[in-house]
Amino acid sequence: MAVHGGGSGGGDGGEGWFLPLAIGVTLLKLLLIPTYHSTDFEVHRNWLAITYSLPVSQWYYEATSEWTLDYPPFFAWFEYLLSHVAKYFDKEMLIIKNLNYSSNATVLFQRLSVICTDVLFIYAVRECCKCITGKRSGKEPLEKPQFVLSVLLLWNFGLLIVDHIHFQYNGFLFGFLLLSIARLFQKRHLEGAFLFAILLHFKHINLYVAPAYGMYLLRSYCFTANNSDGSLRWHSFSFLRLVALGLIVCLTSALSLGPFIAWGQLSQVLSRLFPFKRGLCHAYWAPNFWAVYNVLDKGLSVIGVKYKFLDPAKVSKAAMTGGLVQEFQHSVLPSVPPLATLICTAVFMLPSVFCLWFKPQGPRGFLRCLVLCALSSFLFGWHVHEKAILLAILPLSLLAVERSRDAGVYLILSTTGHLSLFPLLFTAPELPIKILLMLLFTVYSFSSLRTIFRKEGPLLNWMETLYLIGLIPLELVCEIVFPLTAWNLQFPFLPLLLTSVYCALGIMYAWLRLYVSTFLEPRAIKRKDE
Repeated sequence: MAVHGGGSGGGDGGEGWFLPLAIGVTLLKLLLIPTYHSTDFEVHRNWLAITYSLPVSQWYYEATSEWTLDYPPFFAWFEYLLSHVAKYFDKEMLIIKNLNYSSNATVLFQRLSVICTDVLFIYAVRECCKCITGKRSGKEPLEKPQFVLSVLLLWNFGLLIVDHIHFQYNGFLFGFLLLSIARLFQKRHLEGAFLFAILLHFKHINLYVAPAYGMYLLRSYCFTANNSDGSLRWHSFSFLRLVALGLIVCLTSALSLGPFIAWGQLSQVLSRLFPFKRGLCHAYWAPNFWAVYNVLDKGLSVIGVKYKFLDPAKVSKAAMTGGLVQEFQHSVLPSVPPLATLICTAVFMLPSVFCLWFKPQGPRGFLRCLVLCALSSFLFGWHVHEKAILLAILPLSLLAVERSRDAGVYLILSTTGHLSLFPLLFTAPELPIKILLMLLFTVYSFSSLRTIFRKEGPLLNWMETLYLIGLIPLELVCEIVFPLTAWNLQFPFLPLLLTSVYCALGIMYAWLRLYVSTFLEPRAIKRKDE
């Protein structure tokens, strides 16, 4: 992938179509203001109240609500700044004891705060579009990779429903991530490192992709010269550049955590950021390896009891399928402690990280490693939220418009990953909205990527196509048929289980396919003009 320095690439994200796309999606977000919002709405309202009403030293101790502050300090300061605007809408929302407070003014403010902060995301998308070459560009804007990328990012289905219906601030945070990626593509390494360091102290889930950043910056920035075949010239290692990167990380961390370290509160902050008592899986299982593991354990326990291999008294009674956030023990398979998930995540992540060192592929290799790190953590991490799949889908969009193999992986991952988010919106009025938005985005993704790579044959084989078609009857059964049956009261968690497990198979397949293409990718040859 060619990279354009200084933000002046041939693929200009500032063409005439970009602003209408950004305005159009903003208008759609405004239309979604009256829709359902989840408990995350109350989470952020409570954080507004905490940061507004209490001194900083009490932020990570306050526990009036069950939704305690569990994001890093930069996000807490972000809520603090928002709270000083919120008071002009409805000051009652800033009272800690007003649990589940959601006046019309409160809803309006919080919805608008997400929309306004998305300006950073829009700017980051524009910068990413500048990093994409126009080698495959057609004559029409709809055929340009830059246009397709801007739609895949700005109009991303998952981001729309998670932020602007379910309610979170992912767009603002992904703005930091995408802008950091763009700066690395533009060889502005220190800026990219600084933006990512800031992001880590806004939302620590981004630790998932930190190994990709660390290895890439060490390999591509701290070594000032490579041989013509891409191998290192060890005498070109720059200790000063390593120190510069270290200072960025240390100073950003000191600014974020310094006050809490001085007050002796670091352990309290960390206990909030990493609550290992929440159990292996979230209340709604993320579509990952552990969802399949849980179902396999449940199936083996049923068979074991039926054929008298197991003592019914010692078999857990559907604890893991109760939809609760808690620790539980598996009946047949070994129970999984947090350390085991950490080891699994590291083992499956490290091959992609090593590829950055031993088989450098430029910024494209970094981005591929970032996606693999995100997917490895999603598949094998502890208490993973289903929304974390966006950490892989959005960056993969940049690769999808550049190469047909990556486009195929993107179509599998985005379709299964986005459909796995459907159970987040379980109220009847949102059913047609999520189905319509999903259909529009998916149809556009398939048609636009097929147009870009029309000379390279099908993006998916027949088995992959058949699997994706299977999502249609799955959704019909879970959303329409199942609620009309008697099983709805007896097994309320069954639709979530079916969705998670079926989508987990597709996500694991996309992860494996991306890994295979990474290992098969030839070493990048450094050209004189790079």
